[in-house]
Amino acid sequence: MDLTQADIERVVDAALAEDIGTGDLTTAALVPASARCRAQLLLEEPGVVCGVHVAAAVFQTVDPSVHVDVVVEDGTSVDGPTVLAEVAGHARAVLTGERVALNVLGRLCGIASLTRRYADAVAGTNAKVLDTRKTTPGLRALEKYAVRCGGGVNHRAGLYDAILVKENHLRIAGGITAAVKALGGGAGVEIETETLEQVQEALDRGVGRILLDNMSPQEVAAAVALVAGRAQLEASGGVSLETIRSYAETGVDFISVGALTHGARSLHVSLEVL
Repeated sequence: MDLTQADIERVVDAALAEDIGTGDLTTAALVPASARCRAQLLLEEPGVVCGVHVAAAVFQTVDPSVHVDVVVEDGTSVDGPTVLAEVAGHARAVLTGERVALNVLGRLCGIASLTRRYADAVAGTNAKVLDTRKTTPGLRALEKYAVRCGGGVNHRAGLYDAILVKENHLRIAGGITAAVKALGGGAGVEIETETLEQVQEALDRGVGRILLDNMSPQEVAAAVALVAGRAQLEASGGVSLETIRSYAETGVDFISVGALTHGARSLHVSLEVL
């Protein structure tokens, strides 16, 4: 899923409306309307840069005349305190947009940085690190963009763009065979399984991708051997930085990690007026 200008505008507009409300009382009282300033956006710790252009959009939404010169592009790894962008324009606009810009920037840098750690942990294997739908409401497009910047791969964008039959679906539909029949076949369908018997049933029904839910690395390895390339396999559930390598080395195709988005901390970013 591409990050579009419409995605950015929707998030920025909502965040600014939430923060500014009827007006920035402090800035209006202390900063003359004619005052101008220069400032730097900084990432204060090592990590992967993400969200610089979204932060720029915040300032330019407050005041289109604000100029933002991006110094470090998204996806770049930095080793320590780094200037990401130079901001220049009306001081009121810069100060009013500061917190929203930093909130978004810090959040996206955090997700990209955590994703990079997971992606590095599986380097040299065939496994790809996937995100999930465990995203902050309203921020999914931005957070999935951050996953990509960190070297991960997006799973489905939402309920509307792929069929993933999970445990509760199966309980209501009557099991794997009944669900596949109702869907008109298994090609292009992903089905969650919890046992090797279910893996075999999904395979027999021609399912294109099989999700291995909460299986140990040993169980995943057994599923890989059983399937023998006849379907794509995705390991999911309880995967951590400490265990992901053991899953990747089983030969599984994908490893989904909800923590990429719901477990990432925001990195320390700041705006310094010069």
